[in-house]
Amino acid sequence: MIKKDSSAMTALLADDEIPPAPVPGKPVTGKVVNVSNNRILVEIDGTYTGIIAGREAVDGFDTAKKLAEGDEVTSYVVEEENSDGYYVLSLRKASREKAWVKLQEMRDTDGTIDVTIREANKGGLMTDFNGIRAFIPVSQLAPEHYPRVNGANSSEILSRLQKFVGEKFTVQVLTAEPDENKLILSEKAGLAKKRNAALAKLKVGDKITGKVTGIVNFGIFIMFGEGLEGLVHLSEVAWGKVTDAANYARVGETKEAIVIGVGTDKISLSMKRLTPDPWLKNIEKFSVGDVVSGAVEKITPFGALVKIADELSGLLHASENEEEVEFELGDEVKAKIIEINPDEHRIALSVKDLEDSDKPKPKKKKAAEKASEDEEAKDGEAETDKDKAKTEKKASKTKQTKEDASGKASAKPKKKTAAKKPKKEDDKKE
Repeated sequence: MIKKDSSAMTALLADDEIPPAPVPGKPVTGKVVNVSNNRILVEIDGTYTGIIAGREAVDGFDTAKKLAEGDEVTSYVVEEENSDGYYVLSLRKASREKAWVKLQEMRDTDGTIDVTIREANKGGLMTDFNGIRAFIPVSQLAPEHYPRVNGANSSEILSRLQKFVGEKFTVQVLTAEPDENKLILSEKAGLAKKRNAALAKLKVGDKITGKVTGIVNFGIFIMFGEGLEGLVHLSEVAWGKVTDAANYARVGETKEAIVIGVGTDKISLSMKRLTPDPWLKNIEKFSVGDVVSGAVEKITPFGALVKIADELSGLLHASENEEEVEFELGDEVKAKIIEINPDEHRIALSVKDLEDSDKPKPKKKKAAEKASEDEEAKDGEAETDKDKAKTEKKASKTKQTKEDASGKASAKPKKKTAAKKPKKEDDKKE
C-alpha cells in the first residue's frame, strides 16, 4: 500500500519538475507580463521572472516600443536572480545577434542598408549597424565620394574623407563574420544595380552633363546620370597641347562632354569634341607636294618639329634631312609636305625632296665657335705630343732595363765542362 502511494507521488513530482534556471550569457524566450515606461517584465517558463530596463531595453529595431502584454520576446540573460527576485535581461544584446543574422541574409541576397558615417581614417570610413562596428574601405566608395588625390597624399585623403562624417550612405554587405566581429560594407556595390541599368542605356556619341568629381595628372573625372562616372583624358580635354587639366575645370563644377567609349568598368569622355577640330580646318589650306616654310619649335632624337601655321606643325624626320645640315631651335626651314594624316593629326616633311636650289646649305661655323674648336684641337695635339713623349721615355727605360739585365747575365762565370775520359781498349774490343 505504501509502495503504491510512493509511485503516485513520484509521478506527480515528475509532472511538476522545475525548469532549469536561466543562465547568464544565453538567450531566453519568454512572455511579456507587464510593460511600463521604464521597464518590461518577462515570464520565463512560467517559473522565473526577468526584467528589461534602462539601456538594455534599447536596440536597433525599436523592439521595446512595439511590445505589449502577452507578446513573446527573446532576450539575453545578463545577470542571475537579483535581490528583487528578477533575472536581468537585455534586448540590446539579443538584437545584436538578430543583426548578424540580418546582415548575413543581406550579404547573400545583395540587399542594401542605410548607415551613418561615424568617423574617418586614411583607409576608409567607420560606421555601425545596430551596435556592430563596420568599415567601408576607400576602394569601396562610390565615385562621387572617392578621394581622387594626386600622388596619393594621405593627409589630403583623410581631409576629404572627414567631410563625410555624419552623412548617410546606402551600402551593401561584403563580409559579415560574427565570430570574428568583422563587418565590411561597400557603397560602390550598393549602387551597382542602379549603375548597371544606366550603363546599359549609355551609347558612344551621347552628350552628357555632370559634376567634376576629381582632377588628376592624367585628366578630369565627371559624375553624371545614375551613379555613372567617366574620365576625360588629358588628350581629350581641349584641342591643342594640354599640360594641366586643372586649367580647364574645378572640382564641383558642372561640365558637358561627349561619350567616346563605354566599357564595363570604364567610361571615356571628351570635352574637346564638343567643338570642331581646328586642325582639320587649318590643314585644308595645304596639300601633299606643297613647299612650306616655318620655324623649328622642337628638336628630338629623330628629327625636328617645324611650325608651318597656327595649330599646325610638321615633322622633319632625320632620314628626310640632308646629312650635313643641322637645325637649331628658331631656325627657318623650307621643306616639302610628303604626307598628311588627318586621323593622327600628322604632317610629314622632307628637305631631300626639295629642288637643289631650295635645299639648305650647311651652316658656317661662327668665329668664336671655330676659335674654340681650334683651341681644343691644339690642346688635343699638345696632349697627344705629351703622351707620345711619355710613351717613348717609358720604352727607352724598358730597353735600358733589358740591356742591363743582359749585361749582368753575360758577366757571370761559365761553369767548366768536365772532359770526357777516353774509352778503354777493352771497351773497344767489346
